[in-house]
Amino acid sequence: MQWSFRIGRVGGTDIKVHITFLALVAWWGYSAYADGGGGAALQAVIFLLGLFTCVLLHEFGHILMARRFGVRTPDVILLPIGGLARLERMPEEPRQELLIAVAGPLVTLAIALAIYALLQLTGAPLDSAQLDPSQSGLAQQLMWINVMLLLFNLLPIFPMDGGRMLRALLAMRLGLQRATRIAARVGQGGALLLGAWGLGFFSRWGLAPNLVLTLIAVFVYFAAGAEGAAVETRVAGRGLTVREMMITQFVVLPVFATLQQAADALLAGEQGEFPVVDNWGKVEGLLTRDGLIRGLSQLGGGSTVERAMTRGAELLPVTLPFEQALERLGSSGLPALPVVDPSGALVGLLTRDNVKDVLLLRQAGVSFPQRAS
Repeated sequence: MQWSFRIGRVGGTDIKVHITFLALVAWWGYSAYADGGGGAALQAVIFLLGLFTCVLLHEFGHILMARRFGVRTPDVILLPIGGLARLERMPEEPRQELLIAVAGPLVTLAIALAIYALLQLTGAPLDSAQLDPSQSGLAQQLMWINVMLLLFNLLPIFPMDGGRMLRALLAMRLGLQRATRIAARVGQGGALLLGAWGLGFFSRWGLAPNLVLTLIAVFVYFAAGAEGAAVETRVAGRGLTVREMMITQFVVLPVFATLQQAADALLAGEQGEFPVVDNWGKVEGLLTRDGLIRGLSQLGGGSTVERAMTRGAELLPVTLPFEQALERLGSSGLPALPVVDPSGALVGLLTRDNVKDVLLLRQAGVSFPQRAS
């Protein structure tokens, strides 16, 4: 995610904060300072950091359970609306997804119970009426906030934890694709209700407007749609390899070709990305449409494509399964990647547009015979 900064690494998972989270901390502290001075600001910031520490522990509940099933988590990002742990892939079995989804709320419950036990041992009050950092103790605030987070996360609104539990339970009987469609629709319906609450449509029933709730509702609505589309894509591409998805008729540019020659090739056909090879046919890089335009404006048409190409573009093996290919293409940030055979020879080009076309045809019922090696 753009505008995210790594602040640490635990067990192979990067801990990142989004710049908007830092803005939230600054705004929260400034608001408390304006109301009560430096002491109030410090107390408010400590409360907020304590809250997000609990959120981070919640996310590591998901992460550790996912690791038990061989699913890595490259990073977890702290956002103003909570934490987001990014799994490298979806678990294969609904039971695994159910356990991964349950693990986070169990951590939140454990935190609330631990604070409750501490308050009981110390004889501190458990009043839930005051959640203002300036009017109640930090421990009481964190305990009741964790209770609220637990209940909120258990709502069956996909892709929140409760929604993932719902999807996993449905998938045990209906299959992943149908279960995701149902969970996504339920999630988007729930997001609309949350958004209406946040905007004040239910204020006559004592539910006060809440800007944060509105932001969460917007995020959940679009996230549910995006995850639903991702599962449709995953199912449509099941069983395919790069060999069935790649373009086999494409223009290759030598490193000594000029940018003007590349521009001519761009205008002559529909190809927008060009593998760049050396004199022995080894792939040296990829010249994208954006790289070509930038090179023409900065270097001129007489410069070589070698100076404008993207170096280090990952080479995809023809036998790479669909999901892994899609993940590598997405993480590369490039619109296409070269494809090579076991000997390292360039045999194809995998582009985002071609992947979309293949998936649309697959969803329409078109079968793809395996290409010869």
